[in-house]
Amino acid sequence: MGTEDRQGGNRAGQLLAVLAGRPMSHLVGNLECDVEAAEAPLGALPLTRTDGRLTCYICSPTVAYADYALEELRNFEAAPALKKALALLIACTRPLVVATGLDRQVQGNNWLLSTNIWCALPRHELGRMTENLVRENPRHALVWRSLNDRSDRETLADFRALGYRLLPARQVYLYDCRDALPPIRRDMKNDLKLLERRDYRVFGPESLESADFARIADLYGQLYREKYTPLNPDYTSLFLEEMHRGGLIEFHVLRSPEGRMDGVIGFFADGDVLTAPVVGYDRALPQEIGLYRRLVVFGMLEARRRRLLYNMSAGAARFKRTRGALPAIEYTAAYVRHLPLRQRACTRLMEALLAGIAVPVMKRYEL
Repeated sequence: MGTEDRQGGNRAGQLLAVLAGRPMSHLVGNLECDVEAAEAPLGALPLTRTDGRLTCYICSPTVAYADYALEELRNFEAAPALKKALALLIACTRPLVVATGLDRQVQGNNWLLSTNIWCALPRHELGRMTENLVRENPRHALVWRSLNDRSDRETLADFRALGYRLLPARQVYLYDCRDALPPIRRDMKNDLKLLERRDYRVFGPESLESADFARIADLYGQLYREKYTPLNPDYTSLFLEEMHRGGLIEFHVLRSPEGRMDGVIGFFADGDVLTAPVVGYDRALPQEIGLYRRLVVFGMLEARRRRLLYNMSAGAARFKRTRGALPAIEYTAAYVRHLPLRQRACTRLMEALLAGIAVPVMKRYEL
């Protein structure tokens, strides 16, 4: 998959081809949305539309900020009093999130992945798209996800200048290899030794056959939907295979000497940014094998080889920090100026509460 240039229009067409004629439930089992293409300077972008349904968090702020937030409280088992207080706070603020009306949304640049790579729209073009989308969707909020305060700082300023509310979403971890290669830390060196062992080999996307994608879906589900939460996207084998065929996700797998696939990492890259929306491994195998460690360090090696910014997403915070990834607060930009006063006021209050409470907690506890 090429990463040197933005490939928006062509890739948006490929995504629409993946979706064409298929019910969304056959592709992402817990997602309900309509998808179309929106014209942009560098080509079309995928646009999702939902009408207030509670669906997967990638299209539903209520699920993201209330339901998913409750699931994340598993990180506070060592602080039961704080966990109880946060659970109460989330329960109390859920009606506020619903009242924003953000579940009735049009979302730009939405690739149906946990992290969307920013599409490099300059401010004036973002303003033009905002005007057009608001005119065409006067009852919907306009939403853009996955903007962080480290690599997207100027973009966030553009959104703010155009009247968007910036809603903190989560803390992600960035491994930046664009200008200079970060030093290889001790934990990463140990992971590299694991990766070099001969009990598993890495095979690239050219090695995959149709029958492999049921196993890929299973491995992803074991990690993201069983270990973490079923609120994560329920990617089916059909969706993953079609994303592979369309060149949208680049899969690499770990195979044992017997040929059994026990780990997978899938890359989505655009411009100078790399993400891994699909990671999974066989959790029934002994932890000492270090499948997750091998997959993560393989991703870091790819970022170093391609000289990219690797957005490692959220979760496993300490693990990523000790390997050199830097934290950044990720935001969702929401445009609600055209919506009723009640929705605008609730969105502004939600923004203030997240900035005043959620961000300090994320930073304090290194989530």
